[in-house]
Amino acid sequence: MSKNGDTGGTRDLTGAGDDDSLARSAHDPAAFEPLVTRHSTALHGYFARRAPVAADDLLAELWLQAYAARRNFDPARGSARAWLFGVARNVLSAHWRRLAQDRPGLPSDADVMDWAAVDDRLDASALAPELCRVISELPYEEKELLLLIAWEQLTPTEAATVVGIPAGTARSRLHRARGRLRAHAALAPAKTRIRMTGDLA
Repeated sequence: MSKNGDTGGTRDLTGAGDDDSLARSAHDPAAFEPLVTRHSTALHGYFARRAPVAADDLLAELWLQAYAARRNFDPARGSARAWLFGVARNVLSAHWRRLAQDRPGLPSDADVMDWAAVDDRLDASALAPELCRVISELPYEEKELLLLIAWEQLTPTEAATVVGIPAGTARSRLHRARGRLRAHAALAPAKTRIRMTGDLA
């Protein structure tokens, strides 16, 4: 047992424990509870960076939808974490559609992105305005893949699952997006950096 009270096999850094919990929850609802505990902070961050005012409500809606759809999870198609972010993306898209219906002419998701909420993984305080502009102007899937990796720390394969495209296609689009950013970064001050997770190379 570790100092914080965890047993040696309790923490599964590979995500296999989450996959098993989500799969078992189809027949054992109690198995779903640890997923809420482990992933709420990350999923709330996903919403807070994209729709900060509605983040709490969207998180609640996410868990309702994820629980209702838990039997649809197929570990052969991706990890539990990627599945949950996929549900989150659907919840967010529905939120934006409702806003567009209630307020015709509302800017697109790219335009309402809250760049002030970009956390340290994108080093927003040092990010040159030109790079912010380049990211905001990327095609939707390229931008979403990039931000899922930079903000949410998903792997490229997980990000591909969330967006709903093949992993090979995701890698190609990430490579293209990264090339655009690299070209603009070359013109920015040397201190400007974009710190990414995942195997983007």
